[in-house]
Amino acid sequence: MLDIRPIGRSLLNKVPEVTLVFWLIKIMSTTVGETGADYLAVHVGLGTGVTGLLMIALLAAVLAIQLRMNRYVPWVYWLTVVLVSIVGTQITDALTDKLEINLYVSTAAFAIALAATFAIWFAVERTLSINSIVTTRREWFYWAAILFTFALGTAAGDLATEALGLGFNVGVVAFAALIAAIAAAYALGANAVLTFWLAYILTRPLGASFGDLLSQAREYGGLGFGTIYTSLAFLTVIVALVAWLSFEGDAGRRPEASPGA
Repeated sequence: MLDIRPIGRSLLNKVPEVTLVFWLIKIMSTTVGETGADYLAVHVGLGTGVTGLLMIALLAAVLAIQLRMNRYVPWVYWLTVVLVSIVGTQITDALTDKLEINLYVSTAAFAIALAATFAIWFAVERTLSINSIVTTRREWFYWAAILFTFALGTAAGDLATEALGLGFNVGVVAFAALIAAIAAAYALGANAVLTFWLAYILTRPLGASFGDLLSQAREYGGLGFGTIYTSLAFLTVIVALVAWLSFEGDAGRRPEASPGA
């Protein structure tokens, strides 16, 4: 069911405070998106197409709930993020595996789509700050941007670790180093909105590389834990952290000084 509230209705901020816990859940949800999609498509045998359609349907249902909330609710928000992660992964995998689109092309296409989303968002709202997701229209822009960051991160991560041959180990180190550089730039006074979105994009390939490192067989450069155990372990931690956030009452507006302001 679509959200039919007026697009200009004022809400409490719909996005959580950007803290260490935020980034931990984000990275783990990214890992779940990578390993969970692989598990459903390959090990369960649903295939990329069926898995994609199933996840899109679940995402639509949960997103409808998220859009109807008038404030940030941890379990709804983070369930939406996990499903967006899986769908974003499936979109990129479908383009690569089914349509055989080159990773260079898909990475460039998603980068352009994300840039266009940001450009339209800013032209309409005059801000890209996640501290200001206080109307339904802004939330639509926000989730569109999130979807493209996951798709772009998936394509860029696959490009780096597979096409360019970095492998999972080097991929984890390389993406972690880039995120550390962005964090240092933010600490030195770089634009908060820019550094937030750059870090958000890069946590996708970091999480995916880390997930592949843990789950893939040793002969392919992984540690061989498998997608089932990797997915379950990270889901357990995500659920525990989200439950803790809910218990602590981490909802509503965040401090204006948070990253992404």
